[in-house]
Amino acid sequence: MAAAPDDIALLKAALAAAERRADLAERDRDEAVASVARVKAKVSGAEALIAHLTLEIEKLRRELYGTRSERKARLLDQLEMQLEDAEAALSEDELAAEQAAVKTTTVKSFERRRDGRKPFPEHLPRERVVIPGPTACACCGSDRLRKLGEDVTETLEVIPRQWKVIQTVVGPKSFP
Repeated sequence: MAAAPDDIALLKAALAAAERRADLAERDRDEAVASVARVKAKVSGAEALIAHLTLEIEKLRRELYGTRSERKARLLDQLEMQLEDAEAALSEDELAAEQAAVKTTTVKSFERRRDGRKPFPEHLPRERVVIPGPTACACCGSDRLRKLGEDVTETLEVIPRQWKVIQTVVGPKSFP
């Protein structure tokens, strides 16, 4: 085993990496548990459906041919009980799957979206179009507005054999 580094920054980085690995392993385990619970619920549902259809077939045969023996009546009662058990197991498995899914649901923290595009190259010619901002406050009518900033949108316009960038400036942001 290598000797532990004495640098606090290295130790903090190693601790953060270990915590990330542990979080990923725990999330993977929770997702696997939820997946197994969903599979169990589906299997229980299929078993319940099979039992239900078997019961229906037996009832139809009984109606068609009448009662032949007590064995058929006992078999019918037994199938009805198995159907009830299968339905109960299905609801329990579905509840377990829902609980496991709730545990694995993660909410991502809010991150401010960064502009995904790179700026246009500086060597392209630019044309600046300025759209004037308001001269008076829309709410109170005051004309004492101050410039707080501006929004600049760049679009690329293609002119045959020529490129230029058009900057559209939406008037100054003002505050009364």
